[in-house]
Amino acid sequence: MVCFRSPLSQALPLTACLSDIFTTFTHSYYNSIFKILFISSSGYTIYLMTTAYKPTQSAPLDTFRVQYLLLGALALGVLFPPEYTVREVLWSFSIWLESVAILPQLFMLQRTGEADTITVHYIAALGIYRALYIPNWIWRYFGDGHLDKISVLAGLVQTVLYSDFFWIYYTKVMKGKKFALPV
Repeated sequence: MVCFRSPLSQALPLTACLSDIFTTFTHSYYNSIFKILFISSSGYTIYLMTTAYKPTQSAPLDTFRVQYLLLGALALGVLFPPEYTVREVLWSFSIWLESVAILPQLFMLQRTGEADTITVHYIAALGIYRALYIPNWIWRYFGDGHLDKISVLAGLVQTVLYSDFFWIYYTKVMKGKKFALPV
């Protein structure tokens, strides 16, 4: 089963974080083009989930209250931005929301106890993408002397959320078994 709320929760922070593309030219054409591609691909994923892949959704099981994630991320974004500007508050909000955006999908996994192969690989790909932030933090710390405390703390929250999933993914899927939660 696919949870619509997780991709939506991931598209919102991505759009908030990259929204400066609409107001200022940042760094390079390369950076700007990829920001547009990221926002477009997130929008396209949501479009596909609401049209072509809508039958794979299960409304009775997709009951996670995303508004709590949004309000929590907004509160943290407003309380702890690097600077008090609209852009930095949006960035902070996006980092906090991105760290918990997988919760609706994990909640649905827990309710069903199992998942299709494509869904499991999708969650694993998201987790690996997030795990690749860690080498970036290390590179920036040793290369630039920059340590972004909000990103690291939110990344740690994200790692904790993914850790149980990855253990089951490794012990089941990587060994050729069907993904199923332990009983």
